[in-house]
Amino acid sequence: MNKRVVVTGTGVITPVGNDVQTYWKNILEGVCGIGVINSMPVDDLPVKIAGEVKDFNPADYEIEAPFARKQDKFTVYAVAAAWQAVKESGISSAEGGNIDPLRFGVYVGSGIGGFTTQMRETEKILNEGAKWVSPLFIPTMISNIAAGNIAIRNNACGPCLPVVTACATSTHAIGEAFRAIKHGYADAVIAGGSEAAIIPLAIAGFANAKALSKSEDPNYASLPFNKNRGGFVMSEGAAMLVLEEYEHAVARGAEIIAEVCGYGNTCDAHHVTAPRPDGVTQAAAIRQALDEAHYTSDDVLYINAHGTGTALNDVCETQAFKLALGEDAYKAHISSTKGSTGHMLGAAGAVEAVASVLALKHGIVPPTANLDEIEPECDLNYTPNTPVEAPLTIAVSDSLGFGGHNGCVAFRRYDG
Repeated sequence: MNKRVVVTGTGVITPVGNDVQTYWKNILEGVCGIGVINSMPVDDLPVKIAGEVKDFNPADYEIEAPFARKQDKFTVYAVAAAWQAVKESGISSAEGGNIDPLRFGVYVGSGIGGFTTQMRETEKILNEGAKWVSPLFIPTMISNIAAGNIAIRNNACGPCLPVVTACATSTHAIGEAFRAIKHGYADAVIAGGSEAAIIPLAIAGFANAKALSKSEDPNYASLPFNKNRGGFVMSEGAAMLVLEEYEHAVARGAEIIAEVCGYGNTCDAHHVTAPRPDGVTQAAAIRQALDEAHYTSDDVLYINAHGTGTALNDVCETQAFKLALGEDAYKAHISSTKGSTGHMLGAAGAVEAVASVLALKHGIVPPTANLDEIEPECDLNYTPNTPVEAPLTIAVSDSLGFGGHNGCVAFRRYDG
């Protein structure tokens, strides 16, 4: 028998806020989290802007100073977001807690992992020799280590499955966690993603691949579905959701934020960086999620689009929505919150899933910031600049990653 799955906790670390309330307020107001990079010299870089996390204090999330000092930022951000989600959920596997540790899982991934650590230790071996490479290099750099640290800190001894599918990473992590609970392998899972890759090597690599916006105006650089878009803006941060089996959540009196009800997963099998232009495989992932969620034309649908602001993505994604929904695509409420946050790579899907469940909870569609000139081929309702109140019943969040990885998760409003 398939089990129902609900969201009982959320947490975020983002360029527009380091807690869910601030993040939600700022994306509704279209606040831009992009700025000139201040964490490193940028004079020699082809791109000088990014969405950096601001005013982050690990102690606010009960993270000890030695841990924060020794770990890569992607792990510290992940632990902070997980702390928020677990605290909001009220779930605990400590002695006398409310979940069996062996039924408590962690599905947290990163598109790249400890890139800062990797660059630093590479410089050491090249400039100083092998003996100066840190003994903590490997367990700090590997992309599964955020999940491992979250499991350690929360005594989560159940299934632990980090996912690595580039920019679709955390959408797939949430989807696979949903399946694990739905099919009885866990009672609750901390699911999401984290990324901290704003370093010279990453900026140069993405820029030379012609993926990044070269706008010199931070406030007009991340432009989803905009005629003037010129590439995505790299950002950092983390987002987590606590997914829980419905009866388990009800039995312990948890507050339910939304219900997880569908998941789709396909591959373009087309190109290592470019999305499939006809949108067929992307549409299939969206349709899989909608079908599992029992979507009908009577639903009021919100789509949190991948919407990176690259020339190819926004057009093919628009085509995918039309293929997946038919005429219903024209009445769907759609937006890309990357206009505010930039592109958080492996964390993007999770932070956008948080926006999706909040949209359902509050009946508000967050806007696509900076959408002043709509791309003619993107002729759907992309909610330009201003939030819209709507009696939403279902929301989907889709993500498209390098390698052709497509993921989509669906949520329903929870009315008790």
